[in-house]
Amino acid sequence: MTAATPPIDARPATLDEGYLREQSKLEQMVGPEWYRLLKGLVTNPLSVAGILLVFGFAMMALFAPVLAPAPNENWDPYRIPRDGFRAEPTPPGTPWTTNVPANVPTWYKLVTGNEEWTHLMGTTGGQYDIWYGLIWGSRTALIAGSFVAIVSVIIGMIVGATAGFYGGWVDEVLMRIVEIFIAFPFLVGALILASLLTPLFGRSIWPTMIALIIFGWTGYARQLRGDILATKEREYVTAARASGAKDGQLIMRHVLPNAIFPTLVRLSLDFGAIVLSFAALSFLGVGVPEGYADWGQIISFARAWILSLDIHWYIIVFPGVALLLYGLGWNLIGDALRDILDPQLRGQQ
Repeated sequence: MTAATPPIDARPATLDEGYLREQSKLEQMVGPEWYRLLKGLVTNPLSVAGILLVFGFAMMALFAPVLAPAPNENWDPYRIPRDGFRAEPTPPGTPWTTNVPANVPTWYKLVTGNEEWTHLMGTTGGQYDIWYGLIWGSRTALIAGSFVAIVSVIIGMIVGATAGFYGGWVDEVLMRIVEIFIAFPFLVGALILASLLTPLFGRSIWPTMIALIIFGWTGYARQLRGDILATKEREYVTAARASGAKDGQLIMRHVLPNAIFPTLVRLSLDFGAIVLSFAALSFLGVGVPEGYADWGQIISFARAWILSLDIHWYIIVFPGVALLLYGLGWNLIGDALRDILDPQLRGQQ
């Protein structure tokens, strides 16, 4: 007599199936392409390293008032305090005597064991504190880099989407305008324009940001135009047009969401590249006033000591490392995005 077959438990494996259901809900909510993009970002080691680096700078900017307090409540926080007017830089650990931060945070006492402020990273020529400039310079980098990148991509998307979708004389006119801006070398054009805008806006971050935007949107426009030229001919766009969808609906719901992914890769890389360009213009003395918390300007204070960097190495090493790590973080994210979105590396069935 054959033994009775034990009953099969029809109940689902709630943990595993619940996790899979959660995945499918997220995929349905954001779409398969965006789901694959988000999943790749949190599983790719390069992107995780880049996200951690950028997150570290974001935390530095957020907690800048705690990490580098201002000398008093009326002090402009973006103005680097000067410990006198001595021309020669002073090394890390030098006592801070003039324009000392108003309070000594708990973290400072625990890390250094001191009850009074010292110049943690030394001072530049003119006695600007490097630590203060690096901490508050992270805010300058995030604000200027994000603003320039986002405004540039918005302008580029409007121009590129319009030119690519409508084609014809609209495409010709817009692309000739793009070519006029591309004819100028990017950094040279931004340098000249920022110099012309400085008398109008004063010495601030605005002349440099406006100049970088005016010469920075063209790359997005050209790239997105090419992607939209290919995307607008696909079957689902033709079907949506046949069903009576208007141009605005076709662009926003069918064409742009499926053509924007390469532009996102460019955007992530530009978040770091724009900060380097901003620092280069500050190094050349364009835009921000002397003593403004900006990494490029801190490096510019090393020009007079270029032959003695074996002694005054800290003037260029600390801001240089900050620029390197910030750019590296965004480059890692951009490279990971490019790998995720590369059709030859998808490995999908």
